[in-house]
Amino acid sequence: MARIPDAFIDDLLARSDIVEVVGSRVPLKRQGKEYAARCPFHDERSASFTVSPTKQFYHCFGCGAHGTAISFLMNYDRLEFLDAVEELAKRAGMEVPRDANPRSPQQQDDSRDQYSALDAATRFFQKQLEGNDKALAYLDGRGVDADTRARFSIGYAPDGYSALKDALGKDERRMKLLDRVGLFSKNDRGHVYDKFRDRVMFPIFDRRGRVIAFGGRVMEKDDGPKYLNSPETALFHKGRELYGLWQVRQANQKIERLIVVEGYMDVVSLFQFGVTQAVATLGTATTPDHAELLFRNAPDVYFCFDGDNAGRKAGWRALESVLPRMKDGRQAFFLFLPDGEDPDTIVRKEGAEAFDTRLKQATPLSQFFFDELTREINLGTLDGKARLAERAKPMLAQIPDGAFGDLMKQELQRMTGVGRAPAGNAPATAPVRRAQVAPVQKRSLVRAAIAILLQQPSLALGLEGHHAIAGLRLPGIELLLELLELVQQRPDISTGALLQHFDGREEQAALHRLAAVALPGDEASWTQELHDAVVQLEKQLLQQRVDELLAKQRQQGLDETDKYELRELLKTRATMR
Repeated sequence: MARIPDAFIDDLLARSDIVEVVGSRVPLKRQGKEYAARCPFHDERSASFTVSPTKQFYHCFGCGAHGTAISFLMNYDRLEFLDAVEELAKRAGMEVPRDANPRSPQQQDDSRDQYSALDAATRFFQKQLEGNDKALAYLDGRGVDADTRARFSIGYAPDGYSALKDALGKDERRMKLLDRVGLFSKNDRGHVYDKFRDRVMFPIFDRRGRVIAFGGRVMEKDDGPKYLNSPETALFHKGRELYGLWQVRQANQKIERLIVVEGYMDVVSLFQFGVTQAVATLGTATTPDHAELLFRNAPDVYFCFDGDNAGRKAGWRALESVLPRMKDGRQAFFLFLPDGEDPDTIVRKEGAEAFDTRLKQATPLSQFFFDELTREINLGTLDGKARLAERAKPMLAQIPDGAFGDLMKQELQRMTGVGRAPAGNAPATAPVRRAQVAPVQKRSLVRAAIAILLQQPSLALGLEGHHAIAGLRLPGIELLLELLELVQQRPDISTGALLQHFDGREEQAALHRLAAVALPGDEASWTQELHDAVVQLEKQLLQQRVDELLAKQRQQGLDETDKYELRELLKTRATMR
């Protein structure tokens, strides 16, 4: 994917007030030069989340969350990077450069037209619902009230083969658009007709609230497949989308959990009864993309399936997708309902409180994992234990490093004995090493220089010849040089934009922590300290070269060029003292 130009990101962040962006979502209180709030990314009683208008970035001293206005929108509104950039650009009245998008202008225009066509179809289906007694009676019978119908933009596709086509396909261009977004079918003779007929229609929204596809449900059991979904299109990939996720985001400022169910009506009914964290896969098993999307939105995920064999198989497929994404802090649970029941029927019979009680009694992933693997294995035999170890080990190896993965492996070891030292043959005790006391280190000049640059990047413009420290073998020197070079290339860069440059790199977290520290002093003192630090680093580089030449002299001698260089370096060193 083509990158958005750095200059545009700098300009965008410069025009975006992070206090305004964050403050529109989180209540901020002014504290001196900065603003504070309770962190929106973890539970806390005292405010450890700060937003700096001068540095244009946020930092939480509790959980370590940090970033710019872009990363805040990505984490809080759960947007993709490009979506967050477009959201900020819209607020700032800016146009994202065309070359930032890998698609041609014609393709972008076509996508906008497709979204418009789907929106028009949504409004058409909603209008048809208003005048159809059969569809309204069906929804009333399922307990779906007017507010819920509006929340999900539920509509009705009329019976007959050309209602939508006649209403919206008024010319060849519109016909092609409606076909590309999956609203038409074609028979063997090439005749085009409406794909959805006599069905209750459920629009499927993307993460920005745009309709990208539809699901249609029959009202009578014998009227064809229960659910009919739009085909895959340029806008819609069923393995990457979740029905109801947009509505969940709108209903919950903070999403503590997500409940994955199988049908659209399950999601709608749960919302109707106040359970506003339900989503559904779109006629497919839970995919790895689904799993990643679920955990990006909530730390706890509940999979709710029928209790029959098919439901348990669906649960196992979900587990296979979730397992490689079980980082510490994430949890997955499995709830299997009684025969003949689904979330829709259960919540209508028992109510939201009883459904919540069932969720609290759901099976943790760890238990479901071992229960399923041992279902047909006799752990009373060595053969059975070996078979369990053989099946479980490759799957457990997929879990990211951390406490959860370690505990799962320990449980497998407890159940099978595989990996445990034989009884009476304990491993020899490792020799006890004396604790080494780390030498007291002097304050790092490199760290001090970086900290000052993060406070006020423009101070780098006052330095001349900063490449004179290139080649100095000290930790962080290459990072310092990169920061200096960035400011020289982009003189107006802010702290937030500087940190954005390191997004996704291993140095990012350390830079954010350093930027969050309030340095004593003012611009004048920082300027002097930065200048002094660079001068000292230049001295260290000179001494480094002197030491190299002296070592070479002792080992093999110096030629005339080396001797001349050493004499000049010693003269320079004498003048620098």
